[in-house]
Amino acid sequence: MGRYLAIDYGSKRCGIAISDPTRMITGTVKTVPSHELMNYLGDCISRDEIDCVVFGKPLKNDNTPSDSFLLVERFVNAFKKRFPGIRIAWEDERYSSKMASRAMVEGGVKRSERRKKENIDSISAAIILQSFLDRENNQV
Repeated sequence: MGRYLAIDYGSKRCGIAISDPTRMITGTVKTVPSHELMNYLGDCISRDEIDCVVFGKPLKNDNTPSDSFLLVERFVNAFKKRFPGIRIAWEDERYSSKMASRAMVEGGVKRSERRKKENIDSISAAIILQSFLDRENNQV
């Protein structure tokens, strides 16, 4: 059984989260520059046996795609061409950045670390992945 990987895609950098082998919890989190993401995913898919990539779906409050959705969709289409055997899934990413910021405050993370966008991006990816895993495992 392969792992799941989630991406909080951004124009400058992308938050990445990878599940544990049982697909129950989020394990590794990191940030990758957007222009390096496709190569990173190629390495990661073969190394970590990724079965599914979950993309954060940027939506407005009325459930319509936000302006940044086109950017994400363009990357997803390129990903599908390069990795046709990998399952693609979407997960609503609304409020994931706010939830990440709040988690850092509650976790006692220093203000200087909370200001770093890459920390918010990686934690947002973890939130996206955990939400997806919970639904997949019927825990919600």
